[in-house]
Amino acid sequence: MGRNMLTDGEFARDGEFLKLLARRDDVQLTTAALELARDAYPDLDFASVRDWIGERASEISSAILQATDEETALGMLTQCLAHEQQLMGCREAYSHADSSYLNRVIQTRRGIPISLSILYVAVANQAGLALHGVAAPGHFMTRYDGISGPLFVDAFDGGEILSLDQMLLRVRLTTGMTEERAIQSLEPADQRTIVIRMLNNLKALYSEQSNWDAAWRVQRRLAALQPASHDERRDLGLISLRANRPGVAIDLLERCLKSAAKTEVPVIEAQLIEAQRQLAEWN
Repeated sequence: MGRNMLTDGEFARDGEFLKLLARRDDVQLTTAALELARDAYPDLDFASVRDWIGERASEISSAILQATDEETALGMLTQCLAHEQQLMGCREAYSHADSSYLNRVIQTRRGIPISLSILYVAVANQAGLALHGVAAPGHFMTRYDGISGPLFVDAFDGGEILSLDQMLLRVRLTTGMTEERAIQSLEPADQRTIVIRMLNNLKALYSEQSNWDAAWRVQRRLAALQPASHDERRDLGLISLRANRPGVAIDLLERCLKSAAKTEVPVIEAQLIEAQRQLAEWN
């Protein structure tokens, strides 16, 4: 399926998301995350979030420049965000879509690892610390590449700072990975990977909650970002049906039948029949 069918100008005001569609590497992650949040909050004021980030960076930038070592500098970041601002994770956050949206994370002081990490990265970078997101097994982390090796900050767990050895031990104990694979899993993630991970989190949550309109908006973005993915096109068709868009579902599911595995053909055919029935009722 061509990209035009998936976008239809829908993302025209999402400049950073359009950069992702074009596979550019100059994406501003904070703004891209806010564009996702605007799907849920159409009147979202990006400036208020940017101002909050700038204020936190201003509070610590001078002290960071005078820090005697890198771990101390990171400690100033975590002191500001985890302790003074009380940004932290909690298990209940996984049950709320707001925990993925930066504006709401700032307001509630609660988030999931990836949204908290994006805020850490934004504040750190403005304050002079080159922090990066890491799509680590278990949950999302941030990474600082220092003179003596990388250090990791767990934004979800109160800003805990870990060495590479500590992170490798954590990953290998929880996943059983070899050391080589564990090291690879702790490399910085690019913006595209991070945004897709955010969208997949939202897709799973909205689907679990049967919030199909919200799931449809999320899935449109996932399918646009991965136009060659049969699975994403199929899921867009299935979610379109549940979101009361049978016409869109019919077109998508008919196309998916051409590339479907034999095992999924009966499911797609059944959903296609249901979409046709719903469309007939409308007409």
